[in-house]
Amino acid sequence: MIQEQRTSLSQNFVLKEKDNMPDTEVVAKAKRRQFTAAEKLRLLREVEACRGSGEIGALLRREGIYSSYLTTWRKQREAGELDGLTPQKRGPKPNPEAIELAKLRREHERLQERLRQAELIIEVQKKVARLLGNTIEAPDLDDPK
Repeated sequence: MIQEQRTSLSQNFVLKEKDNMPDTEVVAKAKRRQFTAAEKLRLLREVEACRGSGEIGALLRREGIYSSYLTTWRKQREAGELDGLTPQKRGPKPNPEAIELAKLRREHERLQERLRQAELIIEVQKKVARLLGNTIEAPDLDDPK
């Protein structure tokens, strides 16, 4: 009986101890923080408003950012890169010539299809005219008038 009481007491202690423990589960993949241009400018203004010693460090800790972020954002702001203050799209940049070429190819295919349809309509009109006894003169496409 004493052994049973010790076992139940130790189990209760273990359960209580587990209940008081904070949840320490680690996320499998951490998500990278991204700042908008407005947030970056706001933080730069707040840093510039700091006058006392240690205020910038307190601000950095409060916002959870590194001082290297401030350096990068200041350089971007001084260079006038307002677009540089927004997160950049990663990966290879599209080639403008390749985009234009693809656009022209799509337009060429579309126009080829319209030409095929127009030629088909003309052929049908010729056949209808022959059936009705009318002859339609074919225009000379090589002779510009």
